[in-house]
Amino acid sequence: MREMELTRRDALVALGAAGVAAGTGATVLDRAPWDSGEPPLSGDDVDTLVAVAAVVYPSTVSGVRRFVETYSLGRVEGRTEYREGMADALATLDSYATDWEDAEFAALDADVRDGLLHDMAVHTAHPDPAGTDAERVRHFLVDELLYALYTSPTGGRLVGTENPPGHPGGIESYRRRGPDA
Repeated sequence: MREMELTRRDALVALGAAGVAAGTGATVLDRAPWDSGEPPLSGDDVDTLVAVAAVVYPSTVSGVRRFVETYSLGRVEGRTEYREGMADALATLDSYATDWEDAEFAALDADVRDGLLHDMAVHTAHPDPAGTDAERVRHFLVDELLYALYTSPTGGRLVGTENPPGHPGGIESYRRRGPDA
């Protein structure tokens, strides 16, 4: 399978599908200083999100850092409670990694990160923002990143949904055309 590059535009389309104003994601990365004086997610938080994406995204996808950063910063901007939930899930994941592997999650090899997520039972956890550690990691990190990927035009092509919600195409993309069209 050929490599597919995720773009900032993919992230903005995914934000639109998530109900976030498309301009917000673009503005978030272009604005400085931040409204609160600091970015909604730290650089370490973004590194950990990218490390999770590297485990759960197909290996044929590139441009992951830019995509995850744009999507995640746009997703948490102006949503204090959601940002705090995501930051807490990221801290929990790093705490597990440090306790079990003596390093933060992003510093581990991909195979070790994958094993850690399985050892936490994230793959079988029911996503719940107020649940157990595994349920919160599943909700705020794994499911959020997968949702972003598969609602983007590039990610949608991976699973045959080339026209995800929020992606332009409209009714024309659904009309059947006869042989004379």
